[in-house]
Amino acid sequence: MKNSYEIKQKRSFSESLRRQIVGQIERKELSIAQVSREYHVSKAAIYNWLYRYSSTLKKGTRMVMEKDSQEKSSQELKDRIKELEAALGRKSLEADLFRVIVDLASEEYKTDLKKTFGDQVSKSQVK
Repeated sequence: MKNSYEIKQKRSFSESLRRQIVGQIERKELSIAQVSREYHVSKAAIYNWLYRYSSTLKKGTRMVMEKDSQEKSSQELKDRIKELEAALGRKSLEADLFRVIVDLASEEYKTDLKKTFGDQVSKSQVK
């Protein structure tokens, strides 16, 4: 087994490039992970750039969440849950209807369609 070592060269980025990257992150053109992969820079270094050059993000600042925004997002989630429950109810009724149709068809043709349908498919696949 051959050992291969990769020697990392010390690189430095100009202040203008760092500011440009921070601007792209602030405008949401790039994510921190994308910058890390593209420029081969650690995320810690990127956060240091953000703290140093960002106009909005400063180290030690706190983000205050407004009660109204929390209530609004909570209400949106509750509305989404109601919508999904209604869709689930419709699908459940639809499934029940299909079961009734299969039962009625089984009585009409005097055969158990639930059992024979799977057998016919598996027999036709074997041939």
